Amino acid sequence: MGVSWGYDGKVVLVTGVGRAGQIGHSVAQAFGKAGARLVATDRNAVGLAERVKEFAAQGIEAKPAAGDLTEPDVAALTVETALKHFGRLDAVINVAGGLTTYGPLAKYGVDDFDREISINLKTTYLVSRAAADALSASKGAIVNFASIAYYSPKDQMAIYSAAKVGVAGLTQSLAVELWPRGVRVNAIAPGTVRTPENVAALGEQTHYVEVEQITSACLFLAGSLSSGITGHILPITNGPV
Repeated sequence: MGVSWGYDGKVVLVTGVGRAGQIGHSVAQAFGKAGARLVATDRNAVGLAERVKEFAAQGIEAKPAAGDLTEPDVAALTVETALKHFGRLDAVINVAGGLTTYGPLAKYGVDDFDREISINLKTTYLVSRAAADALSASKGAIVNFASIAYYSPKDQMAIYSAAKVGVAGLTQSLAVELWPRGVRVNAIAPGTVRTPENVAALGEQTHYVEVEQITSACLFLAGSLSSGITGHILPITNGPV
């Protein structure tokens, strides 16, 4: 017998959903299969429309909210989409982000720094801020995406590590601030996830984190099974760090 995650009738906002086979796509699909209604976001409007069409064919109800989440108005629109179509919001999964800077410190300039911080940390901040009131009403949860770099910094990844450590700090601070309002805030800190892009770039490795391990952690942290957990940064490494 599988786990009953308790998402029937719940509304979940997932960011970074536009690319097939990537983490946001898989996370949104997992919540949909668990019974949630979705608001799916991505700056890639074409890809997002394809994912929403795919979800519909699987019997998953999903509304798209396309746009650049580094813009406050776009972040607010995602929450407005949930309230307009579903009347509530129960969880936010801040997947959007990624590694765009890899190399020595001197390789990258201020524009590179700003971009990496924006897509990882700023998006998480803006969506969380926009969703706080709606989540307070539902006594909901936020799950952010930090990185194993929070626990074990890696060479050649200074800017990305700074962004993800920022996500972890934001998570823990918001957990303290929002707990009195009934909102829990946690983050996962995965190692390298087995995705088509990562395998193409890095080849086969023994310690890839599997996408199913990511989705299970998100389902757990966003739902009632983790009702006593907040401010936690959960490492997912599928092996020694």
